[in-house]
Amino acid sequence: MDKHIVIIGSGFAAYQLVKSLRKLNAETPITVITGDNGDDYSKPDISHVFSKQQTANDLVKQTASEFASANNILLINNTRVDAIDTKSKTIHYGSQSLVYSELVLATGASAFVPGFAGNATDEIVTLNSLVEYQGQQDKLARAKSVLVLGAGLIGTEIAMDLASSGKQVTLCDKAANLMPTLLPPFISASLYQAMVEKGINIQLNRTVTSINRHHQQLVISLADEQHIESDVVIAAMGLMPNTQLAQQANIRVNRGIVVDRMMQTSAPSVFALGDCAELDGKVRAFIQPAMLCAMALAKTLMGTPNPVHLPASLIKAKTPWLPLHLSGDTTSENATWEVTNEPDGLIAKAFDKETANLIGFVVSHDQMKAAFPLLRLLPAE
Repeated sequence: MDKHIVIIGSGFAAYQLVKSLRKLNAETPITVITGDNGDDYSKPDISHVFSKQQTANDLVKQTASEFASANNILLINNTRVDAIDTKSKTIHYGSQSLVYSELVLATGASAFVPGFAGNATDEIVTLNSLVEYQGQQDKLARAKSVLVLGAGLIGTEIAMDLASSGKQVTLCDKAANLMPTLLPPFISASLYQAMVEKGINIQLNRTVTSINRHHQQLVISLADEQHIESDVVIAAMGLMPNTQLAQQANIRVNRGIVVDRMMQTSAPSVFALGDCAELDGKVRAFIQPAMLCAMALAKTLMGTPNPVHLPASLIKAKTPWLPLHLSGDTTSENATWEVTNEPDGLIAKAFDKETANLIGFVVSHDQMKAAFPLLRLLPAE
């Protein structure tokens, strides 16, 4: 079979793979098939569109046709893949089919929205893609009040940006702290204070039970029988890897599509990349690991097997009232913290209680310059 790489998906991981492949080989046939229009944009930028008054079009770095032309690929957009036949190395969509020599699943992840009760659950907004923002941008621009469900990294970033744009913002989560999977409680408390001082209504330890429309307002009911009114509700409660195609093709799936260090799935010649892939039991929904995995996979697909090696990843929180960089294990109960507070920011280092080894850190403000030296001291993932 002649070489023909097929990639399903057009998000950051997919397009990073295309760019990496083209650096190695300008001519190998590459087909990208995607359910959206395939424009090239940076998804993290969606977290601060409100304060910058940006539309979806403002975020596009290259249109789909520009990207396809610049990278010499065939782009089949606005098209859903129906099935994968791993035995015949064929994907099927509509009445058509496509034969591959190698297939890469870069199907991404979808925003998680619980099954709330109420008559307005279909009005919940998610902002996990350019298409989703494009469909809701007018409603969001008109809204005076917004309730954000989920106080993790994305929910906190969005809430802060909405407030910076002049909206009345409520941030609600059943967790006891902001960004509970990333920050120790003492830094969460500082972030909480910074957001409250700027007027954000933070409701922690709160469980939403229903969302109903009452005339011009959405009424969000909580388990303690309190109610919050808002013009718009945004769900930023985490992501669910898109694994349906893989499951239908009997490719091994756990939380994500299971891959080894070559990004190979359980099916021959089928690989997975980005938010849909699970490597060593983890789904890594961040830019740095996606980029490194794409670069390694490109070499493998071009005939030089290259296992993925991931250093500790730096997470940059776009929280301007308390800007943070962090890495490693920053929420371990088996950690002791060494904290240095300076006028220009803090440096918080987490050490393992038993070994005294550095296992994580959080730095803020102008002390973020300390992140890279600390990063080099952390073990690889």
